Amino acid sequence: MNNRGWIKIIEAFIAVMLIAIVLLIVINQGYIGKSDSSSKFYDLQLSVLREIELNNDMRVEILFAEMGGVSENNAGEVYELIESRIPDLECDAIICGLNSVCAHDYISGKEIYAQSVAIAMTLKSEKLRQLKLFCWKE
Repeated sequence: MNNRGWIKIIEAFIAVMLIAIVLLIVINQGYIGKSDSSSKFYDLQLSVLREIELNNDMRVEILFAEMGGVSENNAGEVYELIESRIPDLECDAIICGLNSVCAHDYISGKEIYAQSVAIAMTLKSEKLRQLKLFCWKE
């Protein structure tokens, strides 16, 4: 039997596999070295929102604050916490109803990271609010 035909087929298969591996490495090279900072920002936002959610004073402040943007005049303690815990990003927080759409004015050219949390006094509370946190890099 003539085995040279099979050897040539195996050699060609190995050559094609090597070329494919090299191409995949070259194509993915740009993605391997990059760090994904978005997960870091989302985790940071989530930790701040959890801290607000678990703090009774801040929950009361949010529930009795005016709907709209969080500022020094509206939910000042929450505003100070957000400013102190997220120094690397520019952030806006908005208080709105639980079933309403909480939207931020569009900021062009920026990558916006958004997280939200529901705020209530008790599980059976009728007064429910949503605190939505929008952050972006300067």
